[in-house]
Amino acid sequence: MPEAVLPFWAGADGDETSSDHDRACDLPGHAGLLPVGDTRALVLGGEPAATAYLPGHGLFVRRCAAGDEARLPSEARLLSEVSAALDDAVWEPALEWRVPGPLVLFDAARPGRAAAATDHVRVELTPGRYGVSAASVPRGPWTGLRLVRVGPAAG
Repeated sequence: MPEAVLPFWAGADGDETSSDHDRACDLPGHAGLLPVGDTRALVLGGEPAATAYLPGHGLFVRRCAAGDEARLPSEARLLSEVSAALDDAVWEPALEWRVPGPLVLFDAARPGRAAAATDHVRVELTPGRYGVSAASVPRGPWTGLRLVRVGPAAG
């Protein structure tokens, strides 16, 4: 979410019939854009998952798993496979996102004002137009990676 609009995000709290968290959960696909304040936030869809941001790739990486936890590869091993996963990725059509500046990655159930006090990642992006595309890449019988690429928009 753009850092500038964190105060406008109520998370799972709220007096309305649908909370911000509910709105985020209703977005289809692996990545979507949701209005917040005077801009839009990037929502990483699907089930909650550990997420890392790799600035060298402009990539959010999420681990998705099924089955026995004991059979799953470590996070470090999965992150080491990102380059190979990029070669195997089939990307969804790109969305265009106008980014006003730095982002904060945090759990959408939490209010934006609390993001700095909880687990979060600050992502440095220069203001501008970006393309956002997602891919889901199997990495074995028990696990896969969800990739969300954020890079300068074409044109």
